[in-house]
Amino acid sequence: MPTPNSISVEKLVRLVGTAGCPVVVDVRADNAFRDDRRLVPGSVRRAVADIGRWSADLIGRSAVLVCRHGHDLSYGAAAYLRQAGVSAETLEGGFDAWEAAGLPLVPADKPRIRDEQGRTVWVTRGRPEVDCSACPWLIRRFVDPNAVFLFVPSTEILGVAERFHAVPFDIDVTGVFWSDCEELCTFWSHRGELCTFDVMIEELGLATPPLLHLATLVRGADTARPDLAPEVAGLLAASLGLSRIYADDLAQLDAGMLLYDAFYRWCRDATEETHNWPTNKRKERA
Repeated sequence: MPTPNSISVEKLVRLVGTAGCPVVVDVRADNAFRDDRRLVPGSVRRAVADIGRWSADLIGRSAVLVCRHGHDLSYGAAAYLRQAGVSAETLEGGFDAWEAAGLPLVPADKPRIRDEQGRTVWVTRGRPEVDCSACPWLIRRFVDPNAVFLFVPSTEILGVAERFHAVPFDIDVTGVFWSDCEELCTFWSHRGELCTFDVMIEELGLATPPLLHLATLVRGADTARPDLAPEVAGLLAASLGLSRIYADDLAQLDAGMLLYDAFYRWCRDATEETHNWPTNKRKERA
């Protein structure tokens, strides 16, 4: 029987990656986190000792608290949040139950650089269309819901990355993937025939069937490969259409988030569904 104010692994996995997912907060003790520095996708890591400070950021929102086993640490944190006005639940069985189910876990140190508010900061060229929109969607839905994205001219990306401690992505540079640099943080880019979106899915441990299906569509739209899937042309058309509607990069990104929400849910839940009209056509009389 489910415990009051808790959520099952099976239910949470259906919410992760969607726009309606609660804020997933990893509150494992430091020693438990050191033992396994991975996170449930989309999690933010917070210290229970500082809950009085960060609880204010969640007021009016829903949250799921994840500790190691789903015992007193997450129960206490969830109860504290509820008295502060947050709709808070605990994950049944905690981190261990999620891992035992064989579900994806994201390395907490990719990327390792965060700003003073604990957010990852990313930089790429302006006018985000296919890969440049798909990657931010993946990051915000599965890695860091509070991620910041900077869109700048291509010639300024590396300088902005260094000055603002941002991670460059989907850029054409020569270097070793995930190599550490003193002056510049690591970057993400295409690898062979794979798009940046493909590479992120692989490196972040997110290779689920729906995301791999979506990656095929992104790769086809981004590299002029309409032969990869029938839906490639539709994704490309929608992406280019958004770029004509919006002059502001951030507004275009917001619209792109909804676009990829829809394509992800189709990849996950609706690939076998068809539609015909009229649906209520009367059967012809014999």
